[in-house]
Amino acid sequence: MLERYIKDRLAQRDLLLMTHIVLGHPDFDTSLRLIETMVRAGVDLMELQIPFSEPIADGPVILRANQEALNCGATVERCFELASQVTQRFDLPFLFMTYYNVVFRKGVETFARRMCAARMKGAIVPDLPPEEGADYLKAMTENALAPIFIFSPNTKATRMKELARHGRGFIYCVARKGVTGSETAFSNELTDYLARARAATSLPLAVGFGVKEKRDVDFLRGKADIAVVGSETLRVLDKHGVEGVGTFLKSLR
Repeated sequence: MLERYIKDRLAQRDLLLMTHIVLGHPDFDTSLRLIETMVRAGVDLMELQIPFSEPIADGPVILRANQEALNCGATVERCFELASQVTQRFDLPFLFMTYYNVVFRKGVETFARRMCAARMKGAIVPDLPPEEGADYLKAMTENALAPIFIFSPNTKATRMKELARHGRGFIYCVARKGVTGSETAFSNELTDYLARARAATSLPLAVGFGVKEKRDVDFLRGKADIAVVGSETLRVLDKHGVEGVGTFLKSLR
């Protein structure tokens, strides 16, 4: 159970680290090496994005990675193959992140069954609200998978509670309005927003969108449970290669 893992892990450290990669970017061999490096760097859980042609929640860095992965032949089948490989090798939770079109085209029940068979722990589907996802929620529950829902700074308290009622594992709190990869102000405004999120749910809180350096991670201690690093990891990969990513992630601790 994902929530139990997170809470047990939080008994050992005050803030967990989750990373995000786009599978197949720049190729699947590099994706595997990147996952291996992230595990060695001590990340606590990992978000594997299945590439999609219109990733509306993602900024230019992750958008480009999606496009490059698709141009190089990335498929949903290949993503499942790699996911099955890494869940067997590494003892930490792996989640899929993708868009509902990908899930729908595979068939919601089939997608969930295959996630379970691949030993995935849950999924983030940012363009599927719970009121439109009854089949998805049912399939996820039947396969013991966690549907992760998203809060944003302008989410009202009543909506937070409704999203949390359907969510499992943790809540993903986007640190600001907009898409991934831009600048985020780690300020009192963010503190207040996270306090509202904490009041709305007993689920652990993960914070992403703009976590780039150790001082961002340190800011989140005591306010959230998981720091999520995505776009900055891809920037480091482009500039310094896979080993550079390992050095970067270790620096965040």
